[in-house]
Amino acid sequence: MNDDKLTAAARQLATEISPERDLWPEIESAIDAPLPQRARWTPMFAQAAAMVLLIGASSGLTYLAVKDDGSVVVPNYGTELNVRPAAFGNTYALGWDYEAARADLMSELAVELERLSPDERADVEKSLEVLRGAIDDINAALEQDPDNTLLQDILMKTYNEDLNVMRKVGGMTRSVMSRNDI
Repeated sequence: MNDDKLTAAARQLATEISPERDLWPEIESAIDAPLPQRARWTPMFAQAAAMVLLIGASSGLTYLAVKDDGSVVVPNYGTELNVRPAAFGNTYALGWDYEAARADLMSELAVELERLSPDERADVEKSLEVLRGAIDDINAALEQDPDNTLLQDILMKTYNEDLNVMRKVGGMTRSVMSRNDI
């Protein structure tokens, strides 16, 4: 068929189509009718289930993040070091971040002690021995009186001093080794 015949056939088609029946009364009644009631409890139960799931998941992740087995691995570089787990009285242990920092410093300390002269090494070891003996004594006193805030404060300061001595030994040997103004 060519375009003229197709156009002529299209003009013969009806331009309006009337429905078989009058649909307006049904449409009007559907508009005026009240909406069906949704169940009120279903969304509440869904929200409650979501809250329980969220709380359970966050509690589980928190437990896994906080759980600490208390083990610290300190490599041995030829020197025998007396390693004690850091505690706070008989019932509390210091956090994993302190233990990790202490383990790093202990491993560096073994290497740094080898660089010192025998007299300097003996002085450092004696200082660390005094500090660690004080830590043991304070912990023993805290076992008897765990709520003593003065002892707790002194213990924290002693732990910090222990870390500072280990840091200073590393800084001391690095500054001696890197001097080039001689």
